[in-house]
Parts: sequence; C-alpha cells; structure tokens
Amino acid sequence: MSKGLFITVEGGEGAGKTTVLDRIEAKLLEEGLDVVRTREPGGIKIAEQIRNVILDVTHTEMDSRTEALLYAAARRQHLVEKVLPAIDAGQIVLCDRFIDSSLAYQGYARQIGFDEVKAINEFAIEGYLPDLTLFFDVDPKVGLTRIDLDQSREINRLDQEKLDFHQRVRDGYQKVMNVYPNRIKRINANLSIDEVFTQAMKEIKRYVDVRR
Repeated sequence: MSKGLFITVEGGEGAGKTTVLDRIEAKLLEEGLDVVRTREPGGIKIAEQIRNVILDVTHTEMDSRTEALLYAAARRQHLVEKVLPAIDAGQIVLCDRFIDSSLAYQGYARQIGFDEVKAINEFAIEGYLPDLTLFFDVDPKVGLTRIDLDQSREINRLDQEKLDFHQRVRDGYQKVMNVYPNRIKRINANLSIDEVFTQAMKEIKRYVDVRR
C-alpha cells in the first residue's frame, strides 16, 4: 500500500465507538497492517489541551460558536501534525470523530447553522476528507443508558445535554449522510458489541482489500 487510508468513526454519545475501535485496531494489527489510532478533539498535545477546554463540565457558559471554532482549531492542528504525515507514510489512520461530528453536533444540534459550520471546517481541513467513515447509529435513549451504566467512561459536558439534544445529533448525522452518501456507511449500533464489530470490519475489509 503506497499511500495510507484515513478511516473515521462517528456517532452519538454511548454508541460504543471506543470499544469497537479497540477491537478494530487489534484485528488490523493482527493482520500485519500499519495502524495509527487517534481521536478528536485530541490526538496531539495542542489538540488535547483544547479538548480539555471544550469538554470541561464546569464550562457551562461556553458559547456555541466558540465551541465550534475550538473544535475546528483542534482539528486543523491534529490533521497537519498527525493524520496527514501518517497517511503519507502509508499507514492506516483510525480516528474517533472528525468533521462530521462538528456538522452534526454544532451545525445541527446546536442550531448555529449546518452550512456555517461546514465552511469553518472546510477552511480548517482544506478539503481533506476521510476515505471511509463509519456512522455508529444508536437510539439516543440506548446510548444514554449505556453511559449511565459505564462507570469507567469519561463524563464530559456533552453528556449533560437533555435527550432532545441527542436526538437532534442523530438527525444531524442523517443530514451529513445525505451530503456524503458515498463516504459514510451506517452501522446499526443498537446491537451487541460483537455484531457492531462484525458490521464495521465488513466495511473496512472491503475498502482495505481493494487498496492492497
């Protein structure tokens, strides 16, 4: 594989992204593939510091546009410092969230404008989009129940939003899928972890095998 792949995983709170990504990473490494695992916001020093500001549960006064701009800033630095160099080196980048999160959460659920947030992020990423995105589609009630039961999970400011916000997030992701139908593949995340992992690997293997 001369050039790497950029694969992202998206979804609402409690969709199981992190757990399934652990298994995806292990499986690809087992098959001898060169994998880089990362996340947004974060993945590098500067972006992790921005993450702390965004997700701090005490920052309840944060303006929605400030939030959107901080995500875009973290995304830009992460992209140029970590993602693009890894892809140029022929590695497979597995990233927990990317631009689609901003479109669904800030653009749609925060209701500050889908097109406006899209423009902010297009400036940040200069048109560089993932090769493949898996959208872990979970019923918000199921996702929030999982969060309540998982004592080890990091609780952040977004977890404190009411159910209607999380429903708008899900609706926002549907709009994102309509904008990028070829790139984004829906995964039924209401199912068991084993079933979600099987769905995800089927999509990834199809893409990876073509590129080998």
